[in-house]
Amino acid sequence: MSLTAKVAHNTFIQFGGKIISTLFGVITIAIMTRYLGAIGFGQYSTIMAYLQLFGILIDLGLAVTVVRLIADPRHDQQKIINNVFSLRFFSALIFLGIAPLIVIFFPYDNLVKLGVALATLSFFAISLNQILIGLFQKELKMAGVTISEIAGRFVLLLGVIIFAFLDKGLLAIILAVVLGSLTNFLLNYIFAHKFVKIAFAFDWDIWKKIIQTTWPIAISIAFNLVYFKADTIILSLVRSQAEVGIYNAPYRVLEILTNFIYMFIGIIFPILTLNWAAKNFDKFKRIFQKTFDFLVILAVPMVFGTLFLAKDIMLLIAGPEFIESALVLKIIIFATAIIFINALFGYSIVVVNKQRQMVWVYIFVAIVALIGYLIFIPRYGYIGAAAFTVVSEALIFLLNFIVTVKTTKFLPSFMIIIKTLAASLVMSGFLYFFQGQNAILLIIIAALIYALALYLFRGYSKEMILEILKFKSLARQEKINGS
Repeated sequence: MSLTAKVAHNTFIQFGGKIISTLFGVITIAIMTRYLGAIGFGQYSTIMAYLQLFGILIDLGLAVTVVRLIADPRHDQQKIINNVFSLRFFSALIFLGIAPLIVIFFPYDNLVKLGVALATLSFFAISLNQILIGLFQKELKMAGVTISEIAGRFVLLLGVIIFAFLDKGLLAIILAVVLGSLTNFLLNYIFAHKFVKIAFAFDWDIWKKIIQTTWPIAISIAFNLVYFKADTIILSLVRSQAEVGIYNAPYRVLEILTNFIYMFIGIIFPILTLNWAAKNFDKFKRIFQKTFDFLVILAVPMVFGTLFLAKDIMLLIAGPEFIESALVLKIIIFATAIIFINALFGYSIVVVNKQRQMVWVYIFVAIVALIGYLIFIPRYGYIGAAAFTVVSEALIFLLNFIVTVKTTKFLPSFMIIIKTLAASLVMSGFLYFFQGQNAILLIIIAALIYALALYLFRGYSKEMILEILKFKSLARQEKINGS
């Protein structure tokens, strides 16, 4: 089997695995929402949003930084991984350790506070897992990550089914989340030993270098997540837990979908880094353009389709108690589409080493978002939260776009946007006349119509698909050649 064929086969396995894990995730959410109801799911969402704020404190941008550092052949991979892992371990231990203590002073009921204490174990495992995934991204060996994710999602799904059937309540559901996260981490930990022997390391010079490299990323991510999760926290403090549940149900579905994008960008990120560092600017721009086209091809029809099918999607996934979530879904689908495309520009900021310049950008956006949330959420509830989330994501994308284009001196072609809009309108015509039918069947047929229309509009070709599959092959060959 040729190298390109092997890469294509490996990529097919990864995306196949992601489809399986996504299916598990959607089924898990469907069971959760139906079992917990709007109030219970609101409590669950409050717990997760609260802990994600503490996750900001331990992130430090290490997941992105580790890929950038170990992709540089001048660095010792073993030392970098062990020191980054150690830094993450102890920072997570400290900040997640104080989370259950601080929540005591919040006006939440005792069930939420106990849930926070239990869920910290899940977040601890997730925080360590992120470092290991960076290693697999650099090695272009994501099959193990796929296996671990599927196993973790399966354990979570199995736990939710059992605990819901036995009617064990919210804390048991959170226990299932913990078990799923631990399974995912432990398998990745085992797989990682193929490349490095993970152990605690305290090389203070390396710690200093890591912190110097990562602090701008850390601040940017921190303020990014503050405005991304502050909406749920504020909503939970001024409105009922039922409203929190209605607001967050669509988010849980869309967060699963965005995992596809981050997996794809995780593959492209080290390749862009290699070519930028080697001053292969023509190849960098070509890969950037193809990646941009691919993300737009996915994002545009997702928006059009959701506008027609939001009610059916929420009814199918979350059940009749969450039918009000359809309006939220119609709004935040625009934010999700922006996140899809902004993933490329956000990662490119790190590739071109402009993360320090972005610190003030993220601080500015976070302040604007917080002011907006504080004004609109008490007045308009989850509708205000969803609308201002779109504004925030659009603003951060615009600023990321400006910095990336200015630094790379490359403005990607927008022709693909026109073609995807045309194909999406064709798809929308079908959905308009057949809405109200079986949602799954509509999604499948609409996707086929869109793919055919886009092909006819020359939005993609066989050569484009093969070129995307070859990206990993090109990066691997460059690594072999020493560039």
